[in-house]
Amino acid sequence: MSTATDAWTPPSWAKIAAPIAVGVLGLVAWSAFVASGSAPRMLPSPAAIAEEFVLRFGIIGEAMAVTGTNALIGLVVGSVLAIALAALAAAFRPVDGMVAPLLAALAVVPIVAITPILNTMFGASSQFGRQAVAGIAAFVPVFVNTLRGLRQTTPVQRDLFRATAATSGQTFRHLTLPAAVPYIVTGIRIAASLAVISALVAEYFGGPADGIGTAIATYTKSGRAALAWAFVFGGILIGLVFFLATTLLERLVARRVPSSSP
Repeated sequence: MSTATDAWTPPSWAKIAAPIAVGVLGLVAWSAFVASGSAPRMLPSPAAIAEEFVLRFGIIGEAMAVTGTNALIGLVVGSVLAIALAALAAAFRPVDGMVAPLLAALAVVPIVAITPILNTMFGASSQFGRQAVAGIAAFVPVFVNTLRGLRQTTPVQRDLFRATAATSGQTFRHLTLPAAVPYIVTGIRIAASLAVISALVAEYFGGPADGIGTAIATYTKSGRAALAWAFVFGGILIGLVFFLATTLLERLVARRVPSSSP
């Protein structure tokens, strides 16, 4: 009689081969749809997009660098501010009460509404408006996860540290912070994708004439569909880089944090 332990598990290579196979099938179906003549005019074949991406990689790479930099600055600044404010909110209840309305307001700020205002406020040649939008988008998930992580310790654990005459600083370093770090990193991983999306969307609404979003809008309006989609692919690559970097950070933290626990 078979048990749950006898259940068949796929080999490790299948975890890589399966997504690749799905992707290849998707590209084949896409190409067949375009070749049939039923596709919309602004939907080129994957081969045409790849050709434009290779031929125009110089300008696409420059646009990717601009968008990626704006997203990274917004992610870093937004995360640092969120962690600092969450630490204050966790330590002082009045601060938590004051920050709650601010957090609720930031969570519902429409990017498409605030971006033109920021771009106009800081000038058409400044990237600050786009970076600010990415920072606002990153702030909320990092703050929420950090605050939750800082409140994970139990009264029993805190009493144990007090019984050993640990100072508040030692309690924070060896108990509170190790418990909160996985939550902080998870918040950063979520915020990374939001920062990229927000930075890219912000480029549609004024500001300097560079970046992935601006290029997509420009080439779409001019009817150069394959080149516009090549810039879309560049935006996807930025998002993948941010996702892989934060996922790697999360795994590294998951390995190291247990050894820091009391």
